Amino acid sequence: MVAPFARALALLGAFTPQDYRLSNRDLATRTKLPASTVARIAKSLVVAGYLHYCEDERKYRLAAPVLALGYAAFAGFDLQRTAREDLQDLADSQRVQVNLSSRDRLDLVVLESCSSAHAPLALNLDVGARNGIASSPMGWALFAALPELERYYLMETVERRSPRDWPRLRRRLGKALGELYDVGYCTSIGEWDRNLGIVAVPVVMEGGAPFVVASVGSSAQITRARIQRELGPRLLSVARRIQQAREPK
Repeated sequence: MVAPFARALALLGAFTPQDYRLSNRDLATRTKLPASTVARIAKSLVVAGYLHYCEDERKYRLAAPVLALGYAAFAGFDLQRTAREDLQDLADSQRVQVNLSSRDRLDLVVLESCSSAHAPLALNLDVGARNGIASSPMGWALFAALPELERYYLMETVERRSPRDWPRLRRRLGKALGELYDVGYCTSIGEWDRNLGIVAVPVVMEGGAPFVVASVGSSAQITRARIQRELGPRLLSVARRIQQAREPK
């Protein structure tokens, strides 16, 4: 591990679609790094072109080369194109939002987000949105796709970071894993958010990191009967299509 490099990546990962301008203090709080270290690394990232510094606000924001890295990560995949078509078809036919996410440390980050124009709820789960790996249905689904050692390592890390919440999170995660092993998807109706119903399916990619496909709508709209009859089977079908997409060149 090259510590300065890891710290620089931690700074870049601190930005979100909601908090896209951050001060030195903000970055130090989010990364738990000393303020002097943050200032030094941030200046280096500005010089390298990965951060832009706004003198008036005394805040940083991500610069265009970071976006280029994100596009490069998908350049060798048919996955993005295939997934987007399937996600949008599912969103339109079911009047929901459908997302594709992947893991970044202890979070799930939304990579693709497709919504129906007729969905009853406007959701804040756009590209770049983050959800806790142990506290969200999307995260529960990802756990099922991870190798056993990685899964236990992440569980131990979550327990260390959130000791008070861990007993509750562990029980809910165990219930979700049982559901995933039984039917291939996990559900949350009014639990993660009382207004939301969520169905999530892991996508295992041979030789690569797993993804999660999730359907999100109002809890009144996404019922158990509808999940069993329509949403669950449709999401499983989408996951299989994504798995069959061409692997990296």
